Amino acid sequence: MKGYACLLSTLFLFLVSCNSSDQSKVNKTPDARPLAPAFSRTDTTPVDLGNETWRSKLPKEVYAVAREKGTEKAFSGKYNLHKDTGTYSCAVCGYSLFSSNGKFESNCGWPSFFEPVAKGTILYAADTTHGLQRTEVMCGRCKSHLGHVFDDGPPPTGKRYCINSVVLDFAQTTP
Repeated sequence: MKGYACLLSTLFLFLVSCNSSDQSKVNKTPDARPLAPAFSRTDTTPVDLGNETWRSKLPKEVYAVAREKGTEKAFSGKYNLHKDTGTYSCAVCGYSLFSSNGKFESNCGWPSFFEPVAKGTILYAADTTHGLQRTEVMCGRCKSHLGHVFDDGPPPTGKRYCINSVVLDFAQTTP
């Protein structure tokens, strides 16, 4: 019984501490994960926040990939084998990036798409890190690092957008 009371007290303190911060400025996904203050599924206005703001609002693993150009471990992402019908958007700002219609199994260890949902949703930059010549892809709204695009994808584009799951959010299409 004493352990139960301790657990309840800890939970209460956690909830009180969460409510004491200004939660009106932090948007949340349906699973109540805090996101950057600029998160919107409808706003297309470019977002340019400083690194300190991103660091304070994003979960560590999202910040590491989105803002520091990290990469999640191959085959570890929740969307790698994901097959639901819907739209994949930027987990940082909510901008729609890819449709499930453009997703395919590439067996590379990360979710792969052959095209973005529309022109302009993805930004491109040369990436020569690690002694490789690749093309980095970023969110067209907040410039968060998403992954890379390669020329070994299926028709009709021949492209393979290799994207980190941690910087994706998914909204299922209702039948």
